[in-house]
Amino acid sequence: MSSATPPSPDPKRFEVSRGTLLLDRAMTQLIRVGGLAVILAVFGIFFFIVKEILPLFRSATVVAEHAVETPGDAPRVLGVDEWGEMPFLYRGGAEVVVVEMATGGRTVLPVSSLEGVEVTAVSYDPVQRRVAVGLADGRVGSFVVNYDTEFDGEGERTIVPTVEVEPWFEVGSGEGRVTSLSYGDGGSSRMLVVARERGLAALRLGQKRALIGKPKLTLLGETDLSEALDAGVVATVASQNGEAALVAGDDGRVRYFQVDAGEVVLRQSFEPFAGQVPVRMDYLFGGVSVALTDARGEQKVFSLFRPEGSSKRLFGETKEFGDLGEGTPVFAPSLRNKSFLTGAGGRLFVRHLTSGATRWEGEASFEPVAATIDGKTEHFFIAGREGQVQRFELDDPHPEAGWRAFFGKVWYEGGSEPVYQWQSTGGSDDFEPKLSLIPLIVGSLKGTFYALLFSVPVALLAAVFSAAFLPHDMKRVVKPAMEIMASLPSVVLGFLAGIWLAPIIEDKVPSILLVCLSLPVSALAVGLLWSRQPMRIRGRFEGGREWMVLVPVVMLVSWVAWSLGPMLEKLAFVYEDPTSGREIADFRLWWPQATGLSFDQRNSLVVGFMMGFAVIPVIFTIAEDALSNVPKTLTAAASALGASRWQVVWSIIIPVASPGIFSALMIGFGRAVGETMIVVMATGNTPVTEWNIFSGMRTLSANIAVELPEAAPGSTHYRTLFLGALVLFLLTFLLNSVAEVMRQRLREKNKLV
Repeated sequence: MSSATPPSPDPKRFEVSRGTLLLDRAMTQLIRVGGLAVILAVFGIFFFIVKEILPLFRSATVVAEHAVETPGDAPRVLGVDEWGEMPFLYRGGAEVVVVEMATGGRTVLPVSSLEGVEVTAVSYDPVQRRVAVGLADGRVGSFVVNYDTEFDGEGERTIVPTVEVEPWFEVGSGEGRVTSLSYGDGGSSRMLVVARERGLAALRLGQKRALIGKPKLTLLGETDLSEALDAGVVATVASQNGEAALVAGDDGRVRYFQVDAGEVVLRQSFEPFAGQVPVRMDYLFGGVSVALTDARGEQKVFSLFRPEGSSKRLFGETKEFGDLGEGTPVFAPSLRNKSFLTGAGGRLFVRHLTSGATRWEGEASFEPVAATIDGKTEHFFIAGREGQVQRFELDDPHPEAGWRAFFGKVWYEGGSEPVYQWQSTGGSDDFEPKLSLIPLIVGSLKGTFYALLFSVPVALLAAVFSAAFLPHDMKRVVKPAMEIMASLPSVVLGFLAGIWLAPIIEDKVPSILLVCLSLPVSALAVGLLWSRQPMRIRGRFEGGREWMVLVPVVMLVSWVAWSLGPMLEKLAFVYEDPTSGREIADFRLWWPQATGLSFDQRNSLVVGFMMGFAVIPVIFTIAEDALSNVPKTLTAAASALGASRWQVVWSIIIPVASPGIFSALMIGFGRAVGETMIVVMATGNTPVTEWNIFSGMRTLSANIAVELPEAAPGSTHYRTLFLGALVLFLLTFLLNSVAEVMRQRLREKNKLV
């Protein structure tokens, strides 16, 4: 019997239309181009960020210009206009020589009040461009060099220098000629500290208003400081606010005098150099720190701050710089930031107080005896013994930047120790920006930690229950609902966290603690009791519907725990008022007293709950998909061998799905670390480094969102925000790379083939 031959298939059924092939090729190329475009876009963003950051780590550049000769004695004062075009020299006589650097021309301005007198001491205030002079007869006075601008019909600017003479004052204390003096002008308060051959005095000056004309500068009072000084005076310097003065003695000690209730009193005495005498004392911009230099060229900076246990601000050493070398030291502070020019014997240094770094070092063509910096810190000038003046172009737009400033502890002005601190703006021109990224990095990790601490257990346990236990009809409702949660806007969640959730948590911390403790305990207890029930009772519920028994019990226990919170607060969290001894049951007051940590209404606990609420759907969805995609043949085989549902989950489903679960955790981490609006609205947005759960934080992402719109393009602040973005990018990139390596290892370990 012959069998029938099956008909051969028509070859045309395997043919693909030309249009389909062309479309397939076009889509393949489109996908390739799109992938390359995404990669190029990512690298383009990366290179743009790096381009904005690189200038932060460049040193200062200095270009020397030609020197102008001004024959005469060595200048005792060198000053300059704010544009850096016309410096002036004062040699101690009755003339001021103004030099025009562009042409080399010189203008001599007479100082009428100095005709026929012997000037024995000179000091210069670069902020006011005031030259203070002391005479051989014991009198003191001053004059100010002003630069007026005039414009012609074509808009060309002309600088017109003038000299404004100020009144003379008799110094009643001491005897002999004036050997040292300094003038401090704080506007409403002024001080002249004057040392004579025998004696030391402080003159307090003020402007007396007149009915007609300008206010008249008058002497308000004089304080004899001779008894507070048992050594010869080497140098004096008055503070920029006119309220204090420093006097260096030949015994190596520095005395700090301050105005108190209208009198000048000795506040502090300290020895900056062991066995050496300070030969220069110069205030830096802001008038809080003073640079001291001894004859060896050693240089230290002392700043005012409140030492531990003291209510008064005193001077303490905050920075120590390298030696200047041999020669007469020169010094010139910047009028825009904490930079300063210093040097000795022909060596010059541009240094920065905050970072403690030397921004530039070089050699001058002659030994300078005076130096100054223009108002924009774009040029500095030096003057030699023979009257030559040389201008240098200074380019250092980011002196306060550097690795130490961003990632190390820095001793800022006013602080009692080096700290990590972020404070990019202030209310005055002499504010010192604090740009440490460490508080922002800690804040990012802190917010992520508390968010994941809340979201990971909830999301993973929910994913396991949904994939392995929940009935299919319930799963069709639960999973879409969880996915809809992921679409909630962050700004809405942040608004709810700051306005609604934070006040509730502030008053109900004990209740929340009891609920967080009772939830897992009650769930485990119900599960244990349920597992010991006879089969005839457990069989009444279809597999996965045991939640109908669990949920009412857990809700009841949670309600009871919430209600018992006030009772726990009265028993365990009692604050004792240190003044009255009264006991108050208030967790908000008890926490700072018991731990020494702060308690803020908008804190990490609020962020943990609300940001965790935003992360839960992300982790749940990806983990649930990974768990649900475990082959049913494996679970069925395990069940056939007698494994319980939990044994199947623990030994089969979770190990096989572990790469997907790990990916879910990493994506959830990325969602949490990059969150912005919830952090901005749910915390005080305060950059702190403590891990206190009841304090706020500031994250890198929130800091960028808040401050970038107000940062001046190209400024140090602006570029530092880009550095924060790069740190955030590298942090997530590093963690994702490690996560991918671990995921691949888990995949190889648990592969089924």
